Amino acid sequence: MGAVIPVVIVAGFLGSGKTTLLNYLLRNNRGTRIGVVVNDFGAVNIDAMLVAGQVDAMVSLGNGCVCCAVDVSELDDLFAQLAQPRNAVDVIVVEASGLAEPRNLIRMVIANPNPRIAYGGLVEVVDAEQFASTSAKHPELVTHLRMADLVLVNKADRIEAQALAGLRAQLADWVGQVPVYATTHGRIDPGLLFDDRVPDQPKVAEQLSFDILLDDHDHDEPGHRHLHDDYVSVAFTSERALHPRALVAFLEDPPSGLFRAKGCVAFAVAGERRKFEVHLVGRHVVFTPGSWARGERRVSNLVLIGAGMDADLASKRLHDTVFDGETPLGEQEMLGVWRYVTQ
Repeated sequence: MGAVIPVVIVAGFLGSGKTTLLNYLLRNNRGTRIGVVVNDFGAVNIDAMLVAGQVDAMVSLGNGCVCCAVDVSELDDLFAQLAQPRNAVDVIVVEASGLAEPRNLIRMVIANPNPRIAYGGLVEVVDAEQFASTSAKHPELVTHLRMADLVLVNKADRIEAQALAGLRAQLADWVGQVPVYATTHGRIDPGLLFDDRVPDQPKVAEQLSFDILLDDHDHDEPGHRHLHDDYVSVAFTSERALHPRALVAFLEDPPSGLFRAKGCVAFAVAGERRKFEVHLVGRHVVFTPGSWARGERRVSNLVLIGAGMDADLASKRLHDTVFDGETPLGEQEMLGVWRYVTQ
């Protein structure tokens, strides 16, 4: 079967910087093989290669990644092609048309029957300079934002700091706990969206700097300023089993700024010896029951990844899910978990 491949949807109004973001991910993916799907027609420049009006055309980008231009009706077939083990794709990024309806793309990914395909989140790209005028003309953009798992405020260098803060506050009011991430030129650490092929071992509450990544622009440029928000990675380990109801409550009401959570857990329920893989993207939770390997210790391990997240609070809330009672819980405590187990 191979590993499950997350599908990350990148949407946003025309000119917001979706292709710039995609090009940045392709240049800074640290060995991750990306399958790129461009849901647009006309000329789309992907890393200096022109893809013009092609349907179901797969084009090598020269760095192990693959680019396709498709109609949305062809997505299921294309996902099946990209998910074939011989392609060794680690993540699929769908760049939606600037006029696309994200809800339809999300439904297609979630409903995809391929067991190797999983929803990896909706990233809505906002043009910091133009958003006020475009959202006034196209109020549906606010509806799109409310479906997002991550909001990326791009071109943040084009407005004053006070205006940027006001825009982010407005967006946060609309999207609630969803991370609102400011950047320029589409620069975002790929680790916020998907795993590296050989991931580094995260440190508790590690602040990840962009300094290493930003080597393609002039730091001596007059007026240059760094506008990137470091993302935060929090690692959690517990030798004691967790309370399933408490963990579900944590995932259903996550810390503000949390984008992804992943790992495996053991539950303190009588007769329950299975290993449960946990995946959270935005507000989408999945539990997958499995078995512990021979000799593997029943230890719960989770990693949280977010932007603007209070790492200490997130860590404390996770520790609060550890069951400290002496008598195992009844099986009815698993009902919340089973709601999120895929069939």
